Amino acid sequence: MTFLLMREPDMRQIRSALPSFSKVTHIFLPINDNRNVSLAEGGSHWSLLLVSALDGVAFHYDSLGGANYSEARLATRKMSEILGRPLRFVNLEDCPQQENGSDCGVFVCLLMRHLLVKRLLSAPAREKVSMSMGGKMVDSNGGRKEMLHIIENLRKEGVRRRSRSASPFSSSKTPPRIE
Repeated sequence: MTFLLMREPDMRQIRSALPSFSKVTHIFLPINDNRNVSLAEGGSHWSLLLVSALDGVAFHYDSLGGANYSEARLATRKMSEILGRPLRFVNLEDCPQQENGSDCGVFVCLLMRHLLVKRLLSAPAREKVSMSMGGKMVDSNGGRKEMLHIIENLRKEGVRRRSRSASPFSSSKTPPRIE
C-alpha cells in the first residue's frame, strides 16, 4: 500500500485499489526510503507510520534517527487525502534506536506488534493510550529468532494441511507449484 501511495499521483486510482477505511480505527504502514518508485526493490531503510484514523494523528517511529522523516510526511499527506480528513503528523523522537544498519525491518515488525498488542488491543474502549515508545527496549536478535520460529511453524502447518487434504498431491512432500 505504501508503494502505491508513493507511486500513483492520481488519488482516485489509489482509492479504487484500496478497501474502504470508513470503519478502520488504525492503519499500520511500513515506510521505505525508496524515492525511485520504478524500482520496487529499491530503498535501504524502513520505519513505521501508525495512522490513527480515529484521532486524526499519524505517528512516525524511526529507529534510525528520523532518516525516513520526509517519506513519512508524504505518506501522511496522501493518507489524509484518502481518509478525507486532516492528519496531524507526529515524529516520535523517543523511538528505540537500532545499533547497526540492518535492524530497521525487524524494528518495524517488533514496534508494530508492541503497539498493536500491548497498547491498542489491551486498552479498554475509550481509554486514552500513550503511543510513546520512550524507555522501550527492542531485542532485534530475539525478534529475528521469533520471526523465524513463526515462519517455521506456519511452514509445518502447511505441510500438515497438505498431508490431510484430498488433493492428488497429498502424498508428496513437495509444495504445490504456482502457474
